[in-house]
Amino acid sequence: MKAIVYSKYGPLDNLELKEVEKPVPSDNEVLVKVHAASVNFNSLVFVKGKPFIARLGVGLLKPKFRIPGNDIAGRVEAVGINVKQFQPGDEVFGDTSECGFGAFAEYVSVPENALLLKPVNLSFEEAAVVPEASLVALQALRDRGQIRKGQNVLICGASGGIGTFAVQIAKYFGAEVTGVCGTANADLVRSIGADHVIDYTREDFIKNGRHYDLIVATAGYRSMFDYRRALSPKGMCVVTGGSMPQIFQAMLLGPWISMFGSKKLGSMLVKPNKDLGFIKERIEASNVKPVIDRRYPLSEVAEALRYYGEGHAKGKVVITVEHNN
Repeated sequence: MKAIVYSKYGPLDNLELKEVEKPVPSDNEVLVKVHAASVNFNSLVFVKGKPFIARLGVGLLKPKFRIPGNDIAGRVEAVGINVKQFQPGDEVFGDTSECGFGAFAEYVSVPENALLLKPVNLSFEEAAVVPEASLVALQALRDRGQIRKGQNVLICGASGGIGTFAVQIAKYFGAEVTGVCGTANADLVRSIGADHVIDYTREDFIKNGRHYDLIVATAGYRSMFDYRRALSPKGMCVVTGGSMPQIFQAMLLGPWISMFGSKKLGSMLVKPNKDLGFIKERIEASNVKPVIDRRYPLSEVAEALRYYGEGHAKGKVVITVEHNN
């Protein structure tokens, strides 16, 4: 089978399209014929090996996993003898980050608990962009942020991969949602349900005098003290992404700031596939719909990661996987 592989950390040019051995599912695994995969922040970090701390789980000196990528959507090709939930021909999607990655390939073999049946109203490409980004948004809003109906919620980076899901999920929970994005993306953010849009090139949400019960920061950089100023007296800020300084400040400084006063700040780590069934239900009920910016073939994963790394994607970037048979 064809797959994108890399053997050392460094520039994206290290990624190569190669012919590799097709995986054989074990007794508890499902072999998936991949039709689409998603570009996520972890793919960019793991390929480059920066920051160095990111290597702790994937190999300090060289990559432990040869094939990057974690979100997949495809069709079941074969199942192990102990698999109960799926059979050949089923259309599935899921996150492979806890079972060796491998999404940027024609086939991947994973435990059945890493998969769900694909939402009936989504294409493979649409389904492939759902698992990680939607669950980061859900877990930031509901689990970490304790979102409640009627709250004022601010989504920073509202037009990005996580942000577009966060706007829609926050609306589902009954919040009044303000999205922060650039001028070119304002209409998109309104179209997915935002009640208000702040164009960060024209207005600084820190200085406009408004306060928010919950802030989810998915992009850019602001100091934790800036976010604190924009919170209501018992508000919460959850950082899910953005620049490395923003992420590290949220991890290290956020808990310290939270010790003083009633405002809370911090970060979170997504729990892969947890509550993906909830997201699937919301998609099939038309409460949530994935937004795709660009599509790249498997042979152009490096270009897709390069574009994603520029930080201007509107929604998600997807990898399409063509099969000759």
